[in-house]
Amino acid sequence: MELLSPVDTIKGVGEKITKLLNKLGVYTIEDILLFFPRTYLIYPSPSVPNPDSVGSLISISGRIKYSPKAFRSKSRMDILSVTAYVGDIPVDLVWFNSNYLKGTFEPGKIYVFYGRLINDNGHYKMSQPQVFEQDKYEAIKQQILPIYPLSKGLSNNTVTKAVREALEHCRVSDDRLPIELENKNQFMPYSQAISTYHFPESFDKLVLARKRLAYEEMFFFILNSRLQENNVAAYPNQFEISHHKEVDDFMAQLPFSLTNDQQKVLDDIREDLLGEFVSQRLIQGDVGSGKTIVAFLAMLDAALSGYQSAIMAPTEVLAKQHYYTFSKWVEDSGLDIPVALFTGSMKVSEKKAMQKLVDDNSNCMIIGTHALISEGREFRELALVITDEQHRFGVQQRDKLSGKGNHPHIIVMSATPIPRTLAMILYGNMHVSAIKELPANRLPIKTCVIKESMRKSAYKFVVDEIAKGHQVYIICPLVEASETTEAQNVTDYSKKLKDYLGDDYRIGVLHGKMKPAEKNQVMDEFARHETDILVSTTVVEVGVNVPNATVMMIENANRFGLAALHQLRGRVGRGDAQSYCILMNASPDNRESERLNIMLKSNDGFYIAKEDLKLRGPGDMFGVRQSGEFSFRVADIYQDADELEMASEDVDMIIKEDPNLESHPKLRSTLNSFLADQFYVL
Repeated sequence: MELLSPVDTIKGVGEKITKLLNKLGVYTIEDILLFFPRTYLIYPSPSVPNPDSVGSLISISGRIKYSPKAFRSKSRMDILSVTAYVGDIPVDLVWFNSNYLKGTFEPGKIYVFYGRLINDNGHYKMSQPQVFEQDKYEAIKQQILPIYPLSKGLSNNTVTKAVREALEHCRVSDDRLPIELENKNQFMPYSQAISTYHFPESFDKLVLARKRLAYEEMFFFILNSRLQENNVAAYPNQFEISHHKEVDDFMAQLPFSLTNDQQKVLDDIREDLLGEFVSQRLIQGDVGSGKTIVAFLAMLDAALSGYQSAIMAPTEVLAKQHYYTFSKWVEDSGLDIPVALFTGSMKVSEKKAMQKLVDDNSNCMIIGTHALISEGREFRELALVITDEQHRFGVQQRDKLSGKGNHPHIIVMSATPIPRTLAMILYGNMHVSAIKELPANRLPIKTCVIKESMRKSAYKFVVDEIAKGHQVYIICPLVEASETTEAQNVTDYSKKLKDYLGDDYRIGVLHGKMKPAEKNQVMDEFARHETDILVSTTVVEVGVNVPNATVMMIENANRFGLAALHQLRGRVGRGDAQSYCILMNASPDNRESERLNIMLKSNDGFYIAKEDLKLRGPGDMFGVRQSGEFSFRVADIYQDADELEMASEDVDMIIKEDPNLESHPKLRSTLNSFLADQFYVL
């Protein structure tokens, strides 16, 4: 069995499982070895039910006194129920469509049940608990068991077995990093790190495995970045893009003035465009800081100089939003500058019409999604390329757009603030600018952290805001229910919310498993105020502007990194009305409360990122990954800041001695393999 062998060569992986794994991006043996757990489950020692454990996942050791009862509900669902006694405390147990369990229980015998404890009208209850014989539970208790990201029809047990088979029968090479780095950093071998990350013997070994894998991801990321930096400087600036009076005239008629930060960044860009070499600049703009107008003004200078420019957005909703905004600004300016739009859902005739507009006008402003880089799409005199929410695009996608022109200037815009020390490492080949000031008309978003006991009050507040004509976002961490986590999920939550609020409120549902057309429709309906509440996963975080939305309520806020929470909070506060962010904290851990309280102290994303960096440690490995700049398999730039700095130093040492890796052919080939891996984005 080789690393590049198809995944169906694994024993037990048939056609059906193969298709399900393919949906998750797993096609080869190497893919499944790098398909890492999203978290881990440690079955706890059985405990006695009490009010403090209601709502938590616990295990109980209970005696079954009577045989289970099976019946069919009015909705024609088979229900199996039995009562377990923990001492004298009864706990009602219920399973749906699981009558095969009926013969499992022997009256008078003690079993262990693992599930979420709820209070049902004064009675303790568990729904769909796992059942174990006492000795079998004792054997797995306190083991660190992997929990994988799954799709419908694929079980965690199936993935676990497939990974074990792959590890047993496939040899993983340890010859990836130069031996001097292996020795210097005292890493465990790569193959051992892979195996340990899937099936750790202890938490300490898991931390060491993660350190190795996180370092390696960031090492190759930075290595590629430095090599690109060496090449970029060689391209002379062939464009004559100057500042034009018409841009000043347009700015003078805007209903607002640029902030000092916006003006400074615009000046930086103008200086780049007049430079001797083509430029690459990162604009870090906090959520709501006004990056879009700066991008437009830069594109306006390009257009008035007779050149085309392009801005690529990660979603159709955002691309259309830019198109309508830019078209209005061009119309308001009174200038004859065409604006073109390309999205995947457009008809062929519409794309042809837009392509003709581009072909006929050397000063066209071009806006689009990934459709901009499709085969056959050609641009004339493309001098400036901008990627919005740049972390949503892979290296190859960004390079493809740049390749549509003859070495154009590049601007990447990001709404995720990164502490400057980390930004200088990650973007060594780019100049870095920051927009920290918010426009003067923006009211600071009021934020609160509340416990479950305040839920009714939170819902009342939501209803009151809707009564004022406003809209609400509610964010859940999961798409569907999971037996291994207590977190809220979009599917069940939206149903419960509808039952609680009644039919007077229009509720939309949005998550990453929906097809692009479905997601666009849901967001369009929310933007047009055809829905009052949008229940969503974090897929909603990407730069969508709905000024009428005034409440952002985030369930299980303790499961998110602060950078992610700040991103989500930035979806509101975009209109004239006061906006609010409600963070539901389901964790009893005081450290989690301390972390979330940072969100109360400031609306400044850079301050939040800095404070988040201070708090993070090896104990924060799971459940609080940031959703910001980079989406590695393992690494997190906040959590792994030490490894990031270590990797940067090691890369600089190698590049200094061997600028083109001529003496490191194995390192070059491993880098190429890494760049072909589309699980990470830059």
